[in-house]
Amino acid sequence: MAIVVKGYPRLSETFIAQEIEGLEQRGLRAVLISLRHPTETTHHPVHERIQAAVSYLPEYLYQEPLRVLRGWWAARRLPGYRAARAQWLRDWRRDRTANRGRRWGQALVLAHELPASVRWLHVHFLHTPASVTRYAAMMRGLPWSGSAHAKDIWTTPDWEITEKLADCRWLVTCTAAGRDRLAALAPSPETVSLVYHGLDLAHLPAPPASPRLRDGRDATDPVVILSVGRRVEKKGLDDVLEALALLPRDLHWRFEHIGGGPLGAKLKARASQLGLAARCTWHGPRERSFVFDAYARADVFVLASKIAGDGDRDGLPNVLMEAQSQGVACVATRVSAIPELIDDGDSGLLVPPGDPAALAAALESAIRDPSRRARMAAKGAAIVRSRFSFDSGVDRIAGRLKSGIALARRAAPA
Repeated sequence: MAIVVKGYPRLSETFIAQEIEGLEQRGLRAVLISLRHPTETTHHPVHERIQAAVSYLPEYLYQEPLRVLRGWWAARRLPGYRAARAQWLRDWRRDRTANRGRRWGQALVLAHELPASVRWLHVHFLHTPASVTRYAAMMRGLPWSGSAHAKDIWTTPDWEITEKLADCRWLVTCTAAGRDRLAALAPSPETVSLVYHGLDLAHLPAPPASPRLRDGRDATDPVVILSVGRRVEKKGLDDVLEALALLPRDLHWRFEHIGGGPLGAKLKARASQLGLAARCTWHGPRERSFVFDAYARADVFVLASKIAGDGDRDGLPNVLMEAQSQGVACVATRVSAIPELIDDGDSGLLVPPGDPAALAAALESAIRDPSRRARMAAKGAAIVRSRFSFDSGVDRIAGRLKSGIALARRAAPA
């Protein structure tokens, strides 16, 4: 099989990497196809454990014109080329963008260079990567399936989702909210299934043996508030800063953030305007071992997810499950699938998105009551281990892929 992704490796997409590793452990042989080259200088240990070879398509067509031309020259002789080209032209008329043209060029290269042994395509994300996969699959006459996650579910036009779900054999997604949206747009609702990412607990460190008891009264030992995620609008880091500025002056805390993204300079400037700069540490994108060391010293984990102006939003953020697995109490927002993981007041605290005052109140409550934090953290860890099993999810995906590949192999001409 070939697994198509937007970029590889990516620090923020451990859920994809751990799934690829899980599929390999279950006997599936794959090649990885990435639409983009990596932009980060570090990676996670899981990327080193993955055996599949990686091929990169032309990220921008003008950078490799001869490769694109060779792809077109070869692909136009494939039996499904005319149908794929007609489909792309229909899409182009509805979406006259440079990105749509780039998708076609990448699909030509993929259809030409895909190893002859590949019998199945599986793609992560329903927007650009699925378009490239769909066109290439049509040209090569191959079946394809997919995994939808977050932004791709909510920002892809309805017409495009409907047509892609009509073409693919099946698709999984990681939240009930996402499943419901996609199933409503699918010609056959049973095409879409809910499979939570879960955590590969076998490769995670054990949580600290004793609960964290800091309560914000000791200036020499402040409460550690941690957040992990990209510095983009949907993560709500601006709301986190506003909430921190509202905390009572008698509380002693420090804030740490791990992750990169385009809003870094703006967020640091806002922290300075609010008088918080001395209490905030911005680590930037870091490897997984650094992230888990941060969980180990954190008292509270905060994630203020919200719906961005372009409709982008989180699915079920893995960082919340990671924090809970390490015994950290979580304060988050009622967005997308977060309430599927956190039961407000029982396994964490939830507030409305875009409400810094409510977020500040929840943070203060968590800071001042370490015993309650410990109870919520223990309940959250138990839920992650019982309801969000990585093994059961990847078992389901592997089973469907193996069955599909076997059928495709028998149906393929000699």
